[in-house]
Amino acid sequence: MARAWHLMQRPKGLPTTNDVALKEIELAPLEDGMVHVKNDWLSVDPYMRARMDDTESYFEAFGLDKPMDGGAVGTVVASKAEGFAQGDKVLTFAGWRDEAVLPAAAVNKLPELGVDPYHFLANLGLTGGTAWFGLMDVASAKEGDVVFVSAAAGAVGSAVVQIAKASGMKVIGSAGGSDKCEFVRSLGADACVDYKAGNLVKALKGALGEIGAKGIDVYFDNVGREHLDAAFAIANNEARFAECGMIDGYNHEAPYGFKYIAYIIGKRLQMKGFIFTDFQPRMGEFYAAMGPMIAGGQVKSQETVMDGLESTFDAFLGLFSGANTGKMLVKL
Repeated sequence: MARAWHLMQRPKGLPTTNDVALKEIELAPLEDGMVHVKNDWLSVDPYMRARMDDTESYFEAFGLDKPMDGGAVGTVVASKAEGFAQGDKVLTFAGWRDEAVLPAAAVNKLPELGVDPYHFLANLGLTGGTAWFGLMDVASAKEGDVVFVSAAAGAVGSAVVQIAKASGMKVIGSAGGSDKCEFVRSLGADACVDYKAGNLVKALKGALGEIGAKGIDVYFDNVGREHLDAAFAIANNEARFAECGMIDGYNHEAPYGFKYIAYIIGKRLQMKGFIFTDFQPRMGEFYAAMGPMIAGGQVKSQETVMDGLESTFDAFLGLFSGANTGKMLVKL
């Protein structure tokens, strides 16, 4: 019997095991135009926390007592749809479960790029695509720019660091703890600040001095709140902010009091929020750019892998405690 994680109630703050349940589900019959997929890898991502709330968002909220969903890579076990055969590796949005029967339009066959399939949930999927388009398109980053990346040891952040360095930029990352900062530097970052160690603005100004820069030209925001405020403080005139995520605020109900937000005016800062799906029609462009970087070793992947469908919720919670270095994945 197939199983899937269900959202049972809306969380208050950080979700708990009382908010979810792993339950058996009945699969739809395999009819013409349908594909039966057994999942091999599941992705858990910070944006999923917002989907647990019944509020207006760019993504539909999870329904109560219904299976949750998200990115997944799997294998076709049966098909009644043209273009799909048993054994095909595919990308779907039927995550948080072990198998699914889906219409062919909801199933994407993975291109042959000579990499392990899980990369399409990481640097060749939503993670890498978010990093690439956010940095190169939304922030209009260019060679010689000084880039500040928050959550630089995380999935998207670590990809941003490497893409920026491969494109001739200077990079300052932030991460929680000395081990993670060492990892960020191993990716090529010119400096990394431990946001747990003290005053973030002071640490970032020290990092700027370390690399011989006066300020940042680009901020890639994965965190929000204190990190975003610090970026206002250290930005050069006309710096560009790519607003990707605000994980620091997802489980906080109290507002954050920004100290340096007025710099938006005097420094003429540009801020733009974006969503990965905005760029899905341009994935061919992304594969053409990222594929050679991965093949040439300029962009390497780091995964934190948890085993079994039962571990999926724990893997998700780990995103908010810093349990992951790089992309958090669940292997089934």
